Amino acid sequence: MGRGFRRARAEWPYLAVATISCLTQSCHHSLNRTVQATGGVPRPQASQPACSMPAWGALFLLWAAAEATKDCPTQCTCHALETMGLRVDCEGRGLTDLPALPVHTRHLLLANNSLRSIPPGAFDHLPQLRTLDVLNNPWHCDCSLTYLRLWLEDRVPEALLLVRCATPDLATSRPLGQLTGYQLGNCGWQQQASWTPPGVWGLVALVVVAVLGLVLLAGLLCTTIQPLD
Repeated sequence: MGRGFRRARAEWPYLAVATISCLTQSCHHSLNRTVQATGGVPRPQASQPACSMPAWGALFLLWAAAEATKDCPTQCTCHALETMGLRVDCEGRGLTDLPALPVHTRHLLLANNSLRSIPPGAFDHLPQLRTLDVLNNPWHCDCSLTYLRLWLEDRVPEALLLVRCATPDLATSRPLGQLTGYQLGNCGWQQQASWTPPGVWGLVALVVVAVLGLVLLAGLLCTTIQPLD
């Protein structure tokens, strides 16, 4: 119950924005129908209230929008969406690292920055994230970019042909979606530096010790037998 209450409390500002926006659109729609019915002149009847948002509604909307965007990164601008969630605009801000993103991020703009990689799991806490723009960044296309590639492949695969690599030389100017696992650095399946499996050196040392023991034993036996002759 506590978790559900905290979740509802966190989503309340977005619901408020969506609800007031819906009421405003319905109001405008009703006013337009009145204008059409009266030949272009709105004539609200005396028994019906005028179609306008009261002062408390405007203040409530301002509070809801401020509450929804309070976790916005300082380098970015955030806007509450009518469909719930946030549009987080970090485009062209000179970013070299991914900022801490609000959990309700729905549309994320990261284009035209200086990003080279995305940390693994960077978007795992953003269940509402639907669109991601990462164009025009100097991406370093190696294992550090595997997470971004897999995320785009699952959600917006067409973007893989638009995201281009800046480095290394093997991948320069090539679309991220056209790189093979080998060109990305064989992430996760590199061959071990040495051909020797773990534990072999211990076995070799044990064999050497055993051989030396046998040699010493043979020497002792020879020394013991010679006086008897």
